[in-house]
Amino acid sequence: MSDDTSRHPPQQQDPPGRTADMEPGPRDEMRGYRGRDLLEGRVALVTGGDSGIGRAVCVAFAKEGADVALAYLDEDEDAEHTARLVREQGGRCLTLRGDLGDARHCAEVVERTVAELGGLDVVVNNIATQEPVDAPEEIDDERWLRTFEVNVHSFFRVTRAALPHLGRGSAIINTGSVNGLRGNKSLIDYSATKGAVTALTYSLAQSLVDRGIRVNCVAPGPVWTPLIPATMPEDKVESFGEQVPMGRAADPDEIAPSYVFFASETLSSYYTGEVLAPVGGETMPG
Repeated sequence: MSDDTSRHPPQQQDPPGRTADMEPGPRDEMRGYRGRDLLEGRVALVTGGDSGIGRAVCVAFAKEGADVALAYLDEDEDAEHTARLVREQGGRCLTLRGDLGDARHCAEVVERTVAELGGLDVVVNNIATQEPVDAPEEIDDERWLRTFEVNVHSFFRVTRAALPHLGRGSAIINTGSVNGLRGNKSLIDYSATKGAVTALTYSLAQSLVDRGIRVNCVAPGPVWTPLIPATMPEDKVESFGEQVPMGRAADPDEIAPSYVFFASETLSSYYTGEVLAPVGGETMPG
């Protein structure tokens, strides 16, 4: 468990942010997590796997016996640190640098994963971008389209490229957000993409159930990751997460076990088309 301190020191970074510059540093290395070989012999591809939730998921999967490919934009230091953590667990780790807003790169990361790690069993679509605004008019066409390219189009494109390699028992896990469930007045385009991720999850689950491929979504509330100081003003960073009933943001280590649950047939063989929302006690209408 994290402590109950809700406030962070005022801080900002240039996007996409670096873990080493965060104060306090997030718990994202799954230090206290003990695996049970739930993913033994499996290969997982995690987009946005360099830091935050993605890092914690990569390490948790490695502790469960998986080999991991992690795709990231350009955060080389964070990506190499995550790869080192995975390899310390005895697993192989492939780092894949590039922009998943580019359709060709979405196919390339899948191709390289299969070629270099020998297959593909679990896909985690986790990459995201966001930028708060004070009014809808601040979002121009370029910004709107870029947010959808990264946050939605990459999810579908990576999944489409992966499907020929996924067999019965495979799993696809999408990262949604509480903002996709209830909206956010300052994260309009981001919230719209996360709502689309929820609907994409439902639709793919229905489409792929006969193939034995499960598709689920983890939709967290506030999580302390590099994206926060890299995209939010200092005053919002300082109070980030204090609005939820638990009074604080989650650490990535607290969210990653949800992905293990969905990735493991042992734990979730009867789950598909589900949205699991670790939101710190907040309740949603509907």
